[in-house]
Formats: sequence, C-alpha cells, structure tokens
Amino acid sequence: MKPTMEILARINKNSNRNKEEVFTKLYRYLLRPDIYYEAYRNLYANNGAATKGVNHDTADGFSETKIAKIIKSLADETYQPKPVRRTYIEKSNSKKKRPLGIPTFTDKLVQEALRMVLQAVYEPVFLNCSHGFRPNRSCHTALTELKKEFTGARWFVEGDIKGCFDNINHTVLASLINSKIKDTRLIKLIHKFMKAGYMEDWRYYGTYSGTPQGGIISPILANIYLHELDKFVMKLKADFDVYEEKNYTPEYRALLSKQTVARRHINESSGEERQNWINEYKRIHKLVLKTPAKSQTDKKIKYIRYADDFLVGVNGNREDCMEIKRKLAEFIGQALKMELSDEKTLITHSNNYACFLGYDIRVRRDAKVKRVGKMKHAKRTMSNKVELVVPLSDKIHKFIFSKGIAIQELNGNLRPVHRAELLHLSDLEIVSSYNSELRGICNYYSLASNFNRLCYLAYLMEYSCLRTLANKHRSSVPKMIRKFKDGKGEWGIPYETKQGLKRCYFAKYADSKNVKNPTDRITYATQIYRMSVNTFEKRLKAHTCELCGTTESDCYEVHHINKLKNLKGKEDWERAMIAKRRKTLVVCKQCHIKIHNQ
Repeated sequence: MKPTMEILARINKNSNRNKEEVFTKLYRYLLRPDIYYEAYRNLYANNGAATKGVNHDTADGFSETKIAKIIKSLADETYQPKPVRRTYIEKSNSKKKRPLGIPTFTDKLVQEALRMVLQAVYEPVFLNCSHGFRPNRSCHTALTELKKEFTGARWFVEGDIKGCFDNINHTVLASLINSKIKDTRLIKLIHKFMKAGYMEDWRYYGTYSGTPQGGIISPILANIYLHELDKFVMKLKADFDVYEEKNYTPEYRALLSKQTVARRHINESSGEERQNWINEYKRIHKLVLKTPAKSQTDKKIKYIRYADDFLVGVNGNREDCMEIKRKLAEFIGQALKMELSDEKTLITHSNNYACFLGYDIRVRRDAKVKRVGKMKHAKRTMSNKVELVVPLSDKIHKFIFSKGIAIQELNGNLRPVHRAELLHLSDLEIVSSYNSELRGICNYYSLASNFNRLCYLAYLMEYSCLRTLANKHRSSVPKMIRKFKDGKGEWGIPYETKQGLKRCYFAKYADSKNVKNPTDRITYATQIYRMSVNTFEKRLKAHTCELCGTTESDCYEVHHINKLKNLKGKEDWERAMIAKRRKTLVVCKQCHIKIHNQ
C-alpha cells in the first residue's frame, strides 16, 4: 500500500495540472492509519498539544489503539466531534478580548488529517493574490508582493468584512466544496465540525455560522470561502483594465523631441557652437526630470488579500473606486452572505497613508534624482514607488505604554521604567523576554523604509530591562552594566551550558534589517522524507517499551509532556526523556499508568 502522503502529493500535482478537475472518493484517505501518524507529528510539538478541551484528551496517550478507534468511528460514520472549550484572550492592539476555542486532541487529529487532504486539492487552485494561512506564504510575502505590484497606483480601497470568520455561511461553504469535491461523506464530516458548537461556563451553545471555533481546518475553510472573492476581483479586473493609449504626456514628449534635436546638433557641430548645444541639452534635461512623464490614460486594478484583510489598488478616479466598492459590497452580500463594513472600507488617495497588515502604505511622489546603473543615468527612482512605513504612534507607542516599558513625562519625553510583572523571573529570563519582544517587532517591520526609527524603541527597551534588573537586585543601572560587562564593551547575562559558559546579550535591533523573508521553505528532500514512514509509526509498531523494555504488552502509548525544561530528572522516565531530548516516550500501558500515578 502506497503511503498516504505520496498519494496526496500526486493529487496535488493533478490539481495543479488541471485547475478545473473535480475530485471524488477522498474520504477513504481518512481511513488510513499512516495519515494520523503524520497528523500527530505535526501537532505534538505545539504549545497547545497538552491543553485540555472539554475533556482530558491531550497529545498524551496516543497509540495504535486510539487510531483504530478513530478509523472505526469514521468508517461507520458514528464519529461526532466534541464541542470546543471557549476561553478568551486579549487582543494585541486593544483591551478587548477575542474568543478562542480549544478542541479535544482527537478532534485536532482528525481535523489535521482533513486539512492535509483539503490542502492537496485546493492549494494549487488558490490564486497568487492570496497569502493568508498558506504554505510558503506570510505577511511578508504579501507586503513584498504589494510593494512590487502596486507601483503607480493612484487610489487604495481598504477592504473590511464584518466578523468574517464568525459569519461564514455553512450552506454556501458546503456548496462551494461540493463543486470541487464530490464526496458526500467528506462534506458531512466538515458539516459536523461546523455544527459542533462550544462550551462556555459549562453551558452548551450551538454554532449556526462561521468556521469551527479554534479549529485547525478553520483557515483553509476560510480560504476556500474567500477564494470566490479573489475570483470575482480578477473578473472585475479583466473588465476594468484599460492599457495606456499614450505612454507620455504631450509636455514630456515635446521635451524629449528637443533633447533629440540638441543631441544631433552636438554630434554635428564643433567648437563654441557645440558647447552651446551641450549647455542647452543640460537645461532641457533638467526640465525633463521635473516634468510628469506618465500620461495616466490607463485604468488598472491591483489586488492582494491576507485572510480577511484585502487591499485594492486602482489606477483611475474616485468615481471608479466608489463603483468598485459598490460591486464588492454587492457580491459579498449576495454571493457570500456577509457584509462589507461601509465605515471601515475606506477609499484613500495613494499620496496619503492606507493601513494594511500593521503597516502604513502609500505611493511616493518624489522627484528626487539618483544616478543608477553602470552608465550612471539620472533617474527618478523613488517616484510612483510603494513605501512601507512603521506606524510609530499607532503601533509602537501603544506597545510601549501597554507593556509598561516607559512613561511619558510632562515635557513629552519618554522615560524607561522597570516592569514589576517580570521581577519574579531570573536574570536570564528577563533579558530573554525583552529580546523576544524586540526581535518580534523588528523582524516584522524589517521591510519599512523608516526602520531606523526603531532605534529609539530599542533604547527604551534596553534601559527598561536594565532598570528591571536593578530593581530586582536593589541596585542601580550603572552597577548592573558593570556587573554583566563582558570586557569587550557590551553586557550580557552569563549562563552555563554543556559547552561551557555563554552570555545572553541584549538584542540589536539593526540585525533584523538584513534578515531575509522569514517564511519557511519546504525543500523537495523534506517532501520525500514526509512521504516515508515517520518515527512515531516506527516507534509504536516496534511494540517495545522505551522505559522498561518489555515487548509483551497489549498496548503501547505515547507519553507526552509540554516542555522538556520542566522535567527535574528525579524519576526514571524523566531521565529517559532528558537523555533522548524528546517530548515523547513510547511506553507500555502499565508504565504509562505508573508515570501518571507518580
């Protein structure tokens, strides 16, 4: 029997070759054991693998028996997803909280297997303008594409769909999937997940719209749904686009003609007359660099989407933008059964800043001349180019005040202060916390033209860190710097490793500027490896307890822990996991019971 991952790779190739192909009999791949070993490998290392849903089911206790039960319930269609446990997390940019659903681990396994099947079919079908929740794509790929494609755009239409993920219509979604996948059992399973509901304060609530709360398949289901919006905008683009009748304005063409005449006279004349023509040519060239060149007789639409955030760039007038907005609202309301927010869907001239994915975006009108290329030709390199900017007051200042990194004095200056909530941590953990926050912001805004403005954030965070350390040790900032100096002009927290003494230095914000796009790339070698039998399958099918060594048990299970660093090394199983440097240990049923009893 061929590995399921190899079959899914072939389905992916077929979908890529023929975008209109309709697939059948995909449900049977969910009845294969090897897809669940792959699903477990994708899930067990996540921080949420040990988080409980509405019952005590977690990544701990994974076994062949568990897989067999899942497959049996799917085969006879008695499988019923549990409601998710709803909790609330704080939004990063406000004091409001957003709901988060936590499914049981068995439901996560089935959803992950289902996601792999759906991704094999749909990934080649999705358009290049879609960047959210897709392999090898990220916010950075969306912003890089925007920077390249939106050159010369005159207007922005910022799209905002009201409560997109919560308002996805189940009937519409089922019909969209049914048009590509003719498999009743698969669609019924997706429908079960959508209708599973959620538990809050031990009360059950049904779900009548939206994708599964906190579900692993939620992102791909949302992409399938919003793919219809992508296709509609592409159709709108095909009808709207009108290419330039003339490349240049009459004034610019007249100056180019004068330049040509002056160049001919320079070649034909000599002496003082030639010098006069050279001076005339330079005068005309200065006027050329100041005169608008583009005729602006063209009409174009550019479009990019990340999840439910989308941006439309328009070459046209404001009336064209109003008509595009009206058509978008009509399509989203009628075809997708959702609502385009009229207040938040803004029409912005590209000379002003629009907001997309946390960046401020505009198209520059800059006549600054630079000499480029081998021949050092003078060009207006910045004109009509897209500029990405860090919104300092909107994002960075909010972050500084919300985290308590600095306070504002009466004269308006910011003064770094200590953070009381970090005082219980060790010195190493304090510096690591600041480093992760600073690197996270700087990595994300590495594409910004004003990236150097983050040096002030780095200064505030470094001295807030030093003040936190000083407050912890009841000392002062200069004494902390002297205490942790490395003798080379820098300071860092020393810590012991197996290789010897090392130092954790405070992060340098400028290092993030030179980092290439952080999107993960999956190599061909990795794909081949993924198609082979994975380690969990080998370890479970070996029928050997990795703790006591017995080969005579009826059941072998995976013992899973959340973090290796939490182990103390007091028990045999802890020492075994530390030695293997693994969060999992395949043990017999008896050993697993002993571990949990301890």
